[in-house]
Amino acid sequence: MAYKISDACISCGACEAECPVSAIAAGDGKYEIDEATCIECGACAGVCPVGAPEAE
Repeated sequence: MAYKISDACISCGACEAECPVSAIAAGDGKYEIDEATCIECGACAGVCPVGAPEAE
């Protein structure tokens, strides 16, 4: 299943830069992942300093 960014997100942008398919973009107060584009690679989770990206 696609990754989702939890409310723990601090909007640092580390995940957006790491995503190989550009599925992550700034949202309202936190970053968001486009589930249709996400390839479930986990790269975003690997770079997040607060562990906000989670596999659903």
